[in-house]
Amino acid sequence: MTILRALRHAVFLPVQRSRAFPAATLDTLERAISASETRHAGELRFVVEGALAPLAAWRGQTARQRAIEVFSALRIWDTEHNNGVLIYLLMADRQIEIVADRGIQARVGAAVWNTLCQRLEARFGSGEFGDGALECIEAVTGELARHFPPDGHPHNELPDRVVLL
Repeated sequence: MTILRALRHAVFLPVQRSRAFPAATLDTLERAISASETRHAGELRFVVEGALAPLAAWRGQTARQRAIEVFSALRIWDTEHNNGVLIYLLMADRQIEIVADRGIQARVGAAVWNTLCQRLEARFGSGEFGDGALECIEAVTGELARHFPPDGHPHNELPDRVVLL
């Protein structure tokens, strides 16, 4: 499996990511994140990574491990209320991970995030990338709004744009 996985990551082409997430879809997702953040005091980031470096895939780096790295690199943990959430998609493995900072993770259990990931993976498996991503953003928004409602002060501690890796 390791050889096949490393090969799958090595031959993944950026055009595959672009087909799934064209510029118009990325713009729609950015607007959805901006609108989301008017409904709560949290922060939401969406990252699409086509493939891992082949050596990382060969060594067995999981989508979860990579998502945690990205969470840290983008400083999603560095919010006032520790309520940042990362939605991370690793296309070559067809895996989705949601990483939540400790403020929101303490209120929303892993089971909720896992259910959202499974729903998103099903949508992506059907080729519904844009609609699936919007559904996931809306579901995460619901959790953030429930636990961190708007406090009357404008928040936007992190950029809203979708990150492509």
